Amino acid sequence: MNQEKQVEACNLEGWWLDTGKKDDLLSANQIILDSRIVASTELKVDPKSQIIGRVQIGEGTEVINSTVRGPVVIGENCRIENCFIGPYSSIADRVTMIDADIEHSVILQGAKIVGIHQRIVDSVIGQRAQLTNAPARPKALRFLIGDDSQIELA
Repeated sequence: MNQEKQVEACNLEGWWLDTGKKDDLLSANQIILDSRIVASTELKVDPKSQIIGRVQIGEGTEVINSTVRGPVVIGENCRIENCFIGPYSSIADRVTMIDADIEHSVILQGAKIVGIHQRIVDSVIGQRAQLTNAPARPKALRFLIGDDSQIELA
């Protein structure tokens, strides 16, 4: 089946961001969080957690013993435990974060971040990606890195 599709071009007026690049994606995320996020009045978090500023948390998400400092949006059916979620972070649906700190980052759907004892900043974590601490010695870094990735170790 050969289906023909029509493609059109147009000139954009003003500025734009190429959200295929990490820094532009993070800038777009910051603009959206600044302009669209309002503090939710019915946040369900445990008594040990602290919510500061403009934060939205999706249905079915658990926030346990964590601090969330907005502007932040957290999707549905996430588990956030023993974490710090800093300003300008967006977390998609079904993300698990345990013992991890992030700031100015985008975490995509289904990602899992567990036991990372350094703050993750200015980062984009892909769908279903897993970022965990190695369980035993010898300590070593192990990666499966996709095309066009950028890794910075400090």
